[in-house]
Amino acid sequence: MTITLHLLNPAGTTPAQTITARPGQSLMQAAVAAGVSGIAADCGGTLSCATCHVVVAEAWQARVPTMQRDEAEMLAFTAAPRQAGSRLSCQLVLGAQHDGLVVFLPENQY
Repeated sequence: MTITLHLLNPAGTTPAQTITARPGQSLMQAAVAAGVSGIAADCGGTLSCATCHVVVAEAWQARVPTMQRDEAEMLAFTAAPRQAGSRLSCQLVLGAQHDGLVVFLPENQY
C-alpha cells in the first residue's frame, strides 16, 4: 500500500509536490526520499532541529499523531513563524488513515 501526500507551496495555491509514502514512514522520510526541496531535515529525524517544519492543513490536524512535549518545544526554533497546524514532519508517522494528507511548506527552513 502507498500513501499519497500533497505538499503545497506556502501560499497554498498550487501543489509544490505530490509524493507517496509507505505506512510506518515519517512524512520527513518520504519527503527527503522524494527530493522535496522545502524540507531540509538537517538532523535526519532525531528531533534536534526544526528544519522539517510543515503546517498541516486544518482539515487534517485532528488526524495526525498527537504532538508530544519535545516536538512542541522544538517548534520554538522554526525559521518561519509557528502556526496552529505547525508540526515537525519527522514526528508525523504515516498510516493508511493519512492517505491524501495535505501540508503546507513554510517560506523557509533557515
